[in-house]
Formats: sequence, C-alpha cells, structure tokens
Amino acid sequence: MFFSWGIDMRKTGSMIREGKLVIPVFLLMALILSSCSMKRYAVNRMGDAMAGSGATFASDDSPELIRAATPFSLKLMESLLEESPEHTGLLLAAARGFTQYGFAFAEQDADEVENVDLNRAMELRRYARRLYLRARDYGLRGLETSHKGIRAELYRDPEGAVQELDTEDVPLIYWTAAAWGKAISLSKDNPDLIVDLPQMEALIYRALELDEAFDNGAIHAFMIALESSRTGNTPEKQEKVRHHFRRAVELSRGELAAPMVSMAEIVSVGNQDREEFTDLLNSALAIDADAIPEWRLSNLVMQRRAAWLLSRIDDLFLE
Repeated sequence: MFFSWGIDMRKTGSMIREGKLVIPVFLLMALILSSCSMKRYAVNRMGDAMAGSGATFASDDSPELIRAATPFSLKLMESLLEESPEHTGLLLAAARGFTQYGFAFAEQDADEVENVDLNRAMELRRYARRLYLRARDYGLRGLETSHKGIRAELYRDPEGAVQELDTEDVPLIYWTAAAWGKAISLSKDNPDLIVDLPQMEALIYRALELDEAFDNGAIHAFMIALESSRTGNTPEKQEKVRHHFRRAVELSRGELAAPMVSMAEIVSVGNQDREEFTDLLNSALAIDADAIPEWRLSNLVMQRRAAWLLSRIDDLFLE
C-alpha cells in the first residue's frame, strides 16, 4: 500500500533524520486514522440500519421467507458487533432476533415433530436453548453499555441491581428476560440454568414496574407463563394470571394472538378447561393478520401454533 502512494522506502530513514519527511509522515498518519474513523462510521451506520430492520421483518406475510432470511441477518449483526461491540441498538436487535427465531423456528418445530421423532425434537430444543442463551448474553451486554457491572450485580443482589434500570432500558430488560426465561423453561435437566430464575424474575418485574404497557402488553403476556409456573393452584394465583391476560388483551386491543395462545396452552390445559381452550384458540385464529401490518408476522406464527394446539386437543384433555 505504501508503494502505491509513491514513497521510496529506501530513502525514508535518511529523510526523517534530515527533517524532510515531517509533513508526509503526518499526512500518512492522518489518512490511516481517517480510514479507521470512516470504517467505524460506516459500521455504526449499518448497525443503525440493521437495528431498525425489525419492522420490515415483522410486517412480512411469509414466515418461511423470514425463516430463510433471518440467519443471515443475525450473523451480519454479529459481524457488525465484532467491529462495534457497544452498539446498543444492535445488541437489542440481536437479543430480540435470536429470541424470536428460537421460538418461531426451533422450539415450535421441536413441538411439532415430537410425536414422530423424539430425538429430533430433543435436538431442536437444545438448539433453541443455545439461541436463547445467545440472545440473553446480547441483552446483558446491551444493559452493560449504560450500567457497567450490572451482570455481576444481578448475581450478587438481583432485587437491588435492577433498581438502577430505568424506562429507557425496558426493551433490553424485556428481551433479556424473555430469552432467559425461555432458556430456563428448556433446562429441566440443567440446574445451572434453573438457579438463574431469581435474576430473570428481577428483570421482568422491573420492566413491569417501569412500563407495563411496553410493546402492546408483551410483558403481561410473558407474565401469564411466569405466574402459572408457581407451585399450587390457589385462587390468588389464578386471579393474577387472569389479570395479566386481561391487560395483555386490553393493551393489544384484542388484535394480537399471543396472549390468547399462551392462556389456552398454559392455563386452560392446566385447568383441563376444554371449552375455554377451544374458545381462546378460535379467537386467536379469527384475528385478521393483515389488519395491523407491523403485527402480521407475530400473528401468523402464533396462529400456526394455535392450529397445531387445536389439532392435539384429544391428547391434551382427558375425557
């Protein structure tokens, strides 16, 4: 590269000693530093674009197209994060993207194939867990950009650590907790992950406290599963779960299938309420996925799960 700029390297040493190369050397250094700065600028601009690309994916009407496109998108994010490791928007996009891909295209596939190929189902669930853990780590890195040391603090004092998080952190808090929770749910054979439950719970409760309306009720939809996992089936527990379901439906104006599918799969099956199960899933399927474009992909994915659950109704309920 130096030769292409017309510098005779044999004369360089003597020219520096004679004071004749002061300006060219400084010019060379300026060009090198400028090129590094331009690279960082380009990476950050591309990172900004990638971080904002979620809406394009979310409005797509072809889950299979998104299934094929997402791995490339996620790996590109990771490549950009190698160059700009503290890009908060990219870290959030990676946490969100790996979580969504893990659920829609790994865990769902595992559930659907389980009856015909148990080994494949177990393999897919391990794959989904790895995706969730990767998402969790990106989320924690995102929180670290503005709250140094919070990961260590979460393990030392979960309740105290989350108090330093504020409303601006809610997207990262939610996707970190969502990924962490999904990983834990697939880790009955992994006590090292199960013991992380207090950290995950501290995060999601803090998000609920800061912005309960986040993402059209996403936190409340998450809480349906979390509260249902508590031991015992007391009236107080049932009321908490149904409160979160009602708020999730209210905040999404009844146009998101996710709360209905979660309620049917977790609560109705747990209570062996076949009629409620059927009503909830039929309501989810009746949603017009095209009515709100930015919710289209989510509704299509959850409607696929609703149809699959209905196909298994006789396996899920005892006569």
